Amino acid sequence: MGGALLLLIVAALLSLAVGSRSLPVSVVVDALLHDDGSTASSVIWDVRLPRTLAGIAAGAALGVAGALMQALTRNPLADPGLLGINAGAATGVVLAITAFGLTSLWSSVWFAMVGAVLAGLLVYSLASGGRGGATPERLALGGAVIAAVFTGLSQTMMLLDAQTLDQMRFWSVGSLARADSSTLTATTPFVVAGLLLALCLVRPLNAVALGDDTARALGARLHRTRLLGMLAVTVLCGAATAAVGPLVFVGLAVPHIARSLVGADQRWTLPMSMLLAPALLLCADVLGRVAVRPNELDAGVVTAVLGAPVFIALVRYRRVVAA
Repeated sequence: MGGALLLLIVAALLSLAVGSRSLPVSVVVDALLHDDGSTASSVIWDVRLPRTLAGIAAGAALGVAGALMQALTRNPLADPGLLGINAGAATGVVLAITAFGLTSLWSSVWFAMVGAVLAGLLVYSLASGGRGGATPERLALGGAVIAAVFTGLSQTMMLLDAQTLDQMRFWSVGSLARADSSTLTATTPFVVAGLLLALCLVRPLNAVALGDDTARALGARLHRTRLLGMLAVTVLCGAATAAVGPLVFVGLAVPHIARSLVGADQRWTLPMSMLLAPALLLCADVLGRVAVRPNELDAGVVTAVLGAPVFIALVRYRRVVAA
């Protein structure tokens, strides 16, 4: 945990120092401690600090959401997109632009949250019907169906409106470049609430990992645990997707890396994912800034390109710890 925290601090300092105009770390630290109004201070405080904090918030949200998803469904390949939450949030943003002409983050975040909540409710309603309730298999299947429906809806709206398509094609890649102070104001309360709710579920999630029958014998309330877990995933994914777009790989691979380091106990897996995911996202963002200078690669592109071989190597050469 200490190493993960140190890695996050280093990634944050690099995010503040590296860009089209790179700054020494000493200058960054001095500007953070004393805002003297200089050009360097303005760049750090007005541009890079909001971008870095948004990356930390979104990364922590996606990492914890991925760990929750894998624990709730007992599926090692689960990620925040499996339950259709990302697709629902994206559809909400498309609807805000297409139907109401709302392009600011403050307005679109509410539509993203509504879309995410609606997707989560539909998935849970589908999964909880019939005998046995919301089993992991039903959650995964219901999520796949709802994700396909919302993806089709959003693509249809974008194809019918060229302006919406033009705006969404950049947002849908996933990037920290648009983040500013309004991003933090709009999304931080949701991220904090989702993280706190997730951390409150660590003990019942450990019981769920043992199977439904064993969990019931241990006194775990499966229905409440899955419902609250779904709520936490919905809030976290909705806020992160509204802020930086639907980033891939982060929520899938980071929980595996965390479990390989600290084991499958959710009391350690969730906090470790909360530290590793933003460190990974910030490193990807920094690499995207320097890879094709003077242009930038979006963080979503970097995480997809670098993440796949890392995850394959993890699966191929190390035993994947079960969720």
